[in-house]
Amino acid sequence: MAFSEQINIFEKNIAQPLPARMRPDTLDEIVGQQHLIGKGKILRRIIENDAVSSMIFWGPPGVGKTTLAHVIAKQTKAEFLNFSAVTSGIKEIKNVMQQADDNRKFGVKTIVFVDEIHRFNKAQQDAFLPFVEKGSIILIGATTENPSFEVNSALLSRCKVFVLKGLTEDDLTVLLKRAIESPKGFGGEKINIDEDTLRMIAVFANGDARTALSTLEMAVLNGEMEGDVTTVTKETVEQCTSKKSLLYDKNGEEHYNLISALHKSMRNSDPDAAVYWLARMLEAGEDPLYIARRLIRFASEDVGLAEPRALDMAVSAYQACHFIGMPECSVNLTQVVVHLALAPKSNALDVAYMRAKEDAQNTLAEPVPLQIRNAPTKLMKELGYGDGYKYAHDYEEKVTAMSCLPDALEGKEYYRPTEQGNETRYKERLEQIKAWKKEHRKD
Repeated sequence: MAFSEQINIFEKNIAQPLPARMRPDTLDEIVGQQHLIGKGKILRRIIENDAVSSMIFWGPPGVGKTTLAHVIAKQTKAEFLNFSAVTSGIKEIKNVMQQADDNRKFGVKTIVFVDEIHRFNKAQQDAFLPFVEKGSIILIGATTENPSFEVNSALLSRCKVFVLKGLTEDDLTVLLKRAIESPKGFGGEKINIDEDTLRMIAVFANGDARTALSTLEMAVLNGEMEGDVTTVTKETVEQCTSKKSLLYDKNGEEHYNLISALHKSMRNSDPDAAVYWLARMLEAGEDPLYIARRLIRFASEDVGLAEPRALDMAVSAYQACHFIGMPECSVNLTQVVVHLALAPKSNALDVAYMRAKEDAQNTLAEPVPLQIRNAPTKLMKELGYGDGYKYAHDYEEKVTAMSCLPDALEGKEYYRPTEQGNETRYKERLEQIKAWKKEHRKD
């Protein structure tokens, strides 16, 4: 028996981790991504019609990028080659590409799967290009980063990008139930675990199937054995994840109570309380991007022009959460939460929009004044479109007395700045502009 065959037999006798054992073999076994592989959807049609071309899967970790590539290779009867940015240099890439080129002459398709393609440098990515162009290989790249910035434009233009979504709690619960029942999982054992505990694992996994299955496996291995029955309780899961009863239903009342507590603590300029509620949410498994989106809203709704930098910081925090994820991004969110709590407060922008919204809904038929209408055609000019328009840059003060509101709303005021922080400057500027316009309208 050859040494390589002995190694293969030895590897088969080693129990694989649950995520590897539960890897789907067909499209129908894949949980989630129904917008791509559901009945009649574009990627499913491409695979079923054996019309697969080079593509890139973009999505968060653990959503099935590698799994989908394996299924495509199996269903299209293609040879599957897995590349790593760490171990694959230019020489290795070219050698394998040449082998794929030779295979093509015998009618054998080759799918080259490149995980974390954003980690490949330009030279490595360029090495794939000639073989993708002439069809020697079907390249499937996987990335958690925006391919528009991380993949060479020449290679990106030859690949179809498919966006994979994070798995929902329902998706993960289905996956966990399948792992309990399937012969590939724990189907040959007697596992006692209730729906709430499975959902608890799904919440903790935060959209990541690999994390969900690994956590389930750890919980089962640490479950309470009585005879041939293993019981997994919530306490078992808490011990395995170091999460206490902080775990909560992201769609339930407690979810909204906590985000409300964070929002109101910042509004009340209480950084200690704000950081506490932030920690409560993150340690309970809340999506940091959800929190970051709420901070972006808060930066304009409750701070606004009193501290214009607040919005920039909140947007930067969202990007940081996207780039590095938890737990590293917790400090980025803390920075913004503290800044927002200590910033001067103004809701003038939110109030301005609400006032304008009410008028807009009640005056939808009000025509745009002729002087500020667009006049791209001769007919429009003949009808008076643009007549009386004054180009502000042509005037020394860079402002004119021209009216821009509909006649029915003339004189309406929506934005009323406060005297908080930087908004004092905006208030002074607005008062100067209004006084100047009033003076020159008399003329």
